[in-house]
Amino acid sequence: MAQWKQYNPNKNNDPANASKELINPANHTLMLIDHESQMAFAVESNPIDEIRNNVGLISAISQLYEIPTVITTVAEKSFSGPVFPEVREFFPDESGYIDRTTMNSWEDTRVVKAVGAFKKPKLVLAGLWTEVCILSAALSALEDGYDVYVITDACGGVSKEAHDMSIARMMQAGIKPMTAMQYGLEIHRDWERSDTYVQMNDIMKKWGGAYGLGIDYKKTLDKWEKEHSEK
Repeated sequence: MAQWKQYNPNKNNDPANASKELINPANHTLMLIDHESQMAFAVESNPIDEIRNNVGLISAISQLYEIPTVITTVAEKSFSGPVFPEVREFFPDESGYIDRTTMNSWEDTRVVKAVGAFKKPKLVLAGLWTEVCILSAALSALEDGYDVYVITDACGGVSKEAHDMSIARMMQAGIKPMTAMQYGLEIHRDWERSDTYVQMNDIMKKWGGAYGLGIDYKKTLDKWEKEHSEK
C-alpha cells in the first residue's frame, strides 16, 4: 500500500514495535454490510444519526487510505432500498456493490471471493443488523481463518439487548470489537504522517463529533491569531 510506505514517522518512533493486533491500511479488508434504508428503520440499539455519522467516518477513512473495501446489500431494489448516502459519497460506483438474497453474506460465494481476492489476513465488518448480518458473517469468516474485527458503533440491532448480546457472542468466539473513531486513529497512528495529515484533520472535523469540533476550534484560533498578528 503506497500510503503506508510513505509513513514518515518521527525519528524517535518505530512502527515495527506496534502490536500485530493493530489495524493498518495494508493488513485488512473492510466490509460494509446492508447499510440500507429499510434495515435502518427497525434499529433501536443506537440512534440512527450516530450510526450514519460513524459509517461516514469509516467510509472516508477507507477512501483516504485506499483500504480494500467490499460493499454488499440485501434485496436492494425489492425491499431494503438504497445504501446510506454516507457510503455512496465515498463509493459512488454502485455497480460494484454485491446484492444478495442470503442474510449471511458469507454464504454468497461472490462476497467470499471478493474478500479473498485482496489476500488480507484481517477482516473488519460494519453493518445492519448486528444480530443477523454481522454476527453470521463474522462467525463464518472467523471459521475460514480471518482475524475478524467489528466496528460496533457503525452497526445496529432491533434492540439494545439484541445488539449487545450479539457483540458478546462474537467476543466469546474471538472476534474483536472496536469503534469508528478507534478505527480511524488506529490506522493513522502518527501525527507525523504528513502525507495524510491535512485530509485526516478534515475528516475528523466533519465526522469526528466533539473531537472534530476541538480540532476546528484550535485551527480557527490559530488562523485568527495569525490574522491579528499581521494587522
